[in-house]
Amino acid sequence: MRQTVKCLLTVSLLCLLPGTSGTSWAQQGLLASVKEGCQKELDSFCKGVTPGEGRVLACLYAYEDKLSGRCEYALYDASTQLEHAVAALTYVANECEADLEKHCATVKTGEGRLAACLTKNEKDLSTRCKDAMKDVSLK
Repeated sequence: MRQTVKCLLTVSLLCLLPGTSGTSWAQQGLLASVKEGCQKELDSFCKGVTPGEGRVLACLYAYEDKLSGRCEYALYDASTQLEHAVAALTYVANECEADLEKHCATVKTGEGRLAACLTKNEKDLSTRCKDAMKDVSLK
């Protein structure tokens, strides 16, 4: 369990780095799922915590020995989904590196702008990049 909460804390920090979007639709769905699964713990232990910058997850981490099975599962499930999302994005970034440099070098990162740039330039992308985007359902 400790590893799951640490993983979520790490990913939540990654989402706050400059150039990343902290409010993507996928992240919002994960947050809603964790909130639902951990509602009892959030109300009991983390009620006064100001949301943002990973503070709520840090609070859950502080009380990890008191988390219900339902909350533990919600955190585990969210970490697994985030791990898959990070792997998919890494795959696309690796396969599309040259295309990103060629077509999107001036695009500011975050909030899906690079993915939108790749989609906009789809007809001019390499086959590797097109295939990677298709593999992860970006096109």
